[in-house]
Amino acid sequence: MGITNSNDLKRSPRFIVVEGPIGVGKTSLARRLAASLSGEVILEQVDENPFLERFYRSGRNAALPAQLFFLFNRARQMEIFRQSDLFATVRVADFHLDKDRLFAELNLDREELELYRQISAKLEIESPVPDLVIYLQASVDALLARIARRGIPYERMIDRRYLERLTDAYSRYFHNYDQGPLLIVNASSIDPIHNEADYAALLQQILTTRGRSFFNPSAEISLA
Repeated sequence: MGITNSNDLKRSPRFIVVEGPIGVGKTSLARRLAASLSGEVILEQVDENPFLERFYRSGRNAALPAQLFFLFNRARQMEIFRQSDLFATVRVADFHLDKDRLFAELNLDREELELYRQISAKLEIESPVPDLVIYLQASVDALLARIARRGIPYERMIDRRYLERLTDAYSRYFHNYDQGPLLIVNASSIDPIHNEADYAALLQQILTTRGRSFFNPSAEISLA
């Protein structure tokens, strides 16, 4: 589904970030938005992280290398992004650079967190501020159901308590977010990937969001 109205395209933010906890659907939405806006998608390289499965299996024992892998990878992605022409095309990313700090504070112990902060400061990562951040919220029950449906083996090791802590961390972060326009979406009640009406309504909201907005359809739509 593309945007055929040139006025809609002109109103589109040039750099969009889709964020939210594991299983909420941010990558699928980022891909679809990039296609609709004739833009470029920038994806978190989750499958390339050799420490991620070990982290989900053993927790803190692999938290630091998993976190540093993401940090170095995002630093490389942002350097390429920064050197490109930001205004040449719409870009849609499925991660916000600040999520690194969010996950680090959630998963690392005090000494590891201090080391992470020192390394991050040395990298001096410069990331452009998004024109719009889309924060996808969903209940823990919805996240667990979606994780089970997509069937990635190591994700099935994620327990409910970890997801509860993660969703709380996201809620706190975006409660205080003031870097730019923010659209908070209740993703528990919609399916913008498989339901055309849901996607059309969400896309219209994305194109018209200028400050802090909420997208929370009253109709409950099955995600089965």
